[in-house]
Amino acid sequence: MTTVLIADDQPLQRFGFRMLLESQDDMTVLGEATNGAEATRLTAELHPDVVLMDIRMPGLDGIEATRRIVATGARTRVLILTTFDLDEYAYAGLRAGASGFLVKDAQPEELLSGIRAVASGDAVVAPSLTRRLLDTYAHHLPTGAPTDNPGPADDAPRLASLTDREREILTVIGQGWTNTEIAIRLHLAESTVKTHVGRVLAKTGCRDRVQAVILAYDTGLVKPAP
Repeated sequence: MTTVLIADDQPLQRFGFRMLLESQDDMTVLGEATNGAEATRLTAELHPDVVLMDIRMPGLDGIEATRRIVATGARTRVLILTTFDLDEYAYAGLRAGASGFLVKDAQPEELLSGIRAVASGDAVVAPSLTRRLLDTYAHHLPTGAPTDNPGPADDAPRLASLTDREREILTVIGQGWTNTEIAIRLHLAESTVKTHVGRVLAKTGCRDRVQAVILAYDTGLVKPAP
């Protein structure tokens, strides 16, 4: 059973999400929050598998709430909801530690599959869309980050333990390649690719593939498209 906390300041939106989720045999809604502060508190109390997090809420917004939830080290994962697929706030949400994002006008089955994917530890943002998002909002990277002032990737502590092959895998993840594409282009078995990806995530401390893409940008392994 996947447990979900809904965080949205719109009552009708929360009602719609609850009706959809509770129509599923494998999902249950543990509670609802009307702002980021409440979402943070309820997450600590209820320990949901997934928080369905709106970005624009009064008081503490969804981005800061995501940052605080992730900072606790809890197993709860955050799925950001945004109005536009390239909303700059979605990028900020991913950097705050969200495991992915969906647009609010997504089809019901997309939302349900997204929640299930996040709950199982996957990211719900397609690699190509992730690349497009990060390319568009690369200027939001902190001043002085390697992307702005490229330097040797070896200077990044989180990359120090990676083998040459694992560094290569992280680079192509950042370029938006799927596991199948990596297997074909690097002449590897797809099971081997999955093993490499798992090791890259473990060694770098990335929660999922989305965070690995962000790390690849932050460390200068991947440069924003011109």
